[in-house]
Amino acid sequence: GKSVFRHVGFLFQSLEGLGDIADVQDVGDERSGSKMGEFTGQTAIITGASRGIGAAAARRLAEAGAAVLLLARSGEEIASVADEIKAAGGRAEAFPCDVASYEAVEAAVAHGVAAFGGLDILVNNAGVIAPVARLADTDPTAWSDAFDINLKGVYHGVRAALPVMLARGRGVIVNISSGAATNPLEGWSHYCASKAGALMLTRMIDKEYAASGIRAVGLSPGTVATEMQRVIKTSGVNPVSRLAWEDHISPEDVAEAIRYLCGDAAADLAGTDFSLKTPEGRARVGLAPR
Repeated sequence: GKSVFRHVGFLFQSLEGLGDIADVQDVGDERSGSKMGEFTGQTAIITGASRGIGAAAARRLAEAGAAVLLLARSGEEIASVADEIKAAGGRAEAFPCDVASYEAVEAAVAHGVAAFGGLDILVNNAGVIAPVARLADTDPTAWSDAFDINLKGVYHGVRAALPVMLARGRGVIVNISSGAATNPLEGWSHYCASKAGALMLTRMIDKEYAASGIRAVGLSPGTVATEMQRVIKTSGVNPVSRLAWEDHISPEDVAEAIRYLCGDAAADLAGTDFSLKTPEGRARVGLAPR
């Protein structure tokens, strides 16, 4: 049933946003030097921020001067990350939120505006992969629930953030995308279809609001070294499950890409789906080749 699936989804907050705690670097990362203060005076909201990409992105944006509001259903985990950021001298708050609920996301945005004075950056990172199954074996309720998070969750973030950003005449929205948005993968019909929808939302934001100062961009990071990848590996379904752990990039690499995409140097990428899987993409962000 839906409640059971949501409970399972809580454990696996994001395919590309759930990382090993051991992979997370301290806020005092060596990459911080030249970008300290880049987002001073700005506010960022990150969904799926309890660990993995979301937590790493919150650390990186705070390191660059942004006040960050961390959203996830796991209140204790986001509070811990927020406390870590504050202990390092950053500004951060945690706000428990299920992105499948528009009312919850709307309340989170209102809280961020009240706490920090505005909203400049939205990172839509929350997503789920469970349950992996071929179409004939999928549970219709669970399949629909994945859409509530992976696609409607992105829409909810965009819908709640846009009025605030439009009133200020500016804003950056980064939607975590995936190669699954354009390539079918066995057992992932819910994930592929919902990510395809999210990619079109990125393009729609650009189509309707680029002229109003809103920049939307997708980020397709490739496979990321997260606990979710261990779960995928146990499924034994499709080629992703057969990748070695060292084939995946770190959540911190993705966080650096998010930092870059939120900056002025990425203005020409508006409306696109930026790939971190190519040597050119990594070089542009400032990451070492793999």
